[in-house]
Amino acid sequence: MPPADEPVDAVYTWVDDSFPGYLDELNRFVADKRDPNPNRTRDNLDLLKYSLRSLAANAGFFRRIYILSCRPQVPRWLDVSHPRIRVVHHDEVMRPDLLPVFNSFAIVSHLHLLPGLSRRFVYFEDDMLAPAGFDLSRFSDAQGRALLFTRGAWTKTRAELDAARSSPWNLAMATAGEALDRAFGGRRRRHVVHGPRLIDRDIFAEMVERFPAEIEATRRSRFRADGNVPCEYLYPHFLRESGRGEEASRAGSRRMEGYASLENFLPWSWAQLRLLEWRRPWSITLNDSFGQKPNPAVARHVRATLERWFPQPSPFELGAHGGTL
Repeated sequence: MPPADEPVDAVYTWVDDSFPGYLDELNRFVADKRDPNPNRTRDNLDLLKYSLRSLAANAGFFRRIYILSCRPQVPRWLDVSHPRIRVVHHDEVMRPDLLPVFNSFAIVSHLHLLPGLSRRFVYFEDDMLAPAGFDLSRFSDAQGRALLFTRGAWTKTRAELDAARSSPWNLAMATAGEALDRAFGGRRRRHVVHGPRLIDRDIFAEMVERFPAEIEATRRSRFRADGNVPCEYLYPHFLRESGRGEEASRAGSRRMEGYASLENFLPWSWAQLRLLEWRRPWSITLNDSFGQKPNPAVARHVRATLERWFPQPSPFELGAHGGTL
């Protein structure tokens, strides 16, 4: 955990495919039927808005909040004049020859380059929320080492995958596993939980330099592709392999992961949200699994639930009242 007097920033990656011209540009570069996956680009629930509400309510210790997005996108409700908000566009941290990019793996590989970023920061995907009791101390053990929060299943190796049929995510984890094996020796590694990551900027930069071929291949892929690595998976395992991280207990990992798959079957999504309320995890991730066309009834229910959980507008919303964070 960072010292009490050390500033800590929050960093989000965000995109909204309803922004004029975005889908036209994306479709110009599509080469695989899996490329235009709306689950990764849709913002029909305003989850980022509710995530910032959750920070205002439960994690007021963040110094600054960064939102990394493609130019010229800015959330329509966001007060960019707020002193703790910093919107950074891809072209401010990425080489011109890499743009435009629709690959989250490539975007995340640049997080440490955000201007003025604190030494340690928490990375949130835009579908992640900070519930009551969110505490940075839970990301480290008693010796101050970063904790690796894992799920029960082992990640598959390339030999266990069919490259033509496997998802780019599973292929990317296999590529990351091969890179880690080459640097530190072979071992089986578990999936990491869906949730926020406490990241040391300098160690992240060290990781990028340690695996230049994999990082460059990732950055040159406009969409997720075989040969990419997901830094959100590579980084926690890099910490552990280099002796600066430790695997959390199974109980700790279960408490950290508050994952719900939002699907078009209303009873399923309803039950997922109720289970989160009952479990009270340390973080919440509401994953878009709607496919091509979200069920309006499910979207209405999720929005109503988010309003119930976080009814108070954050100071970062246009027209918000009630002071500053």
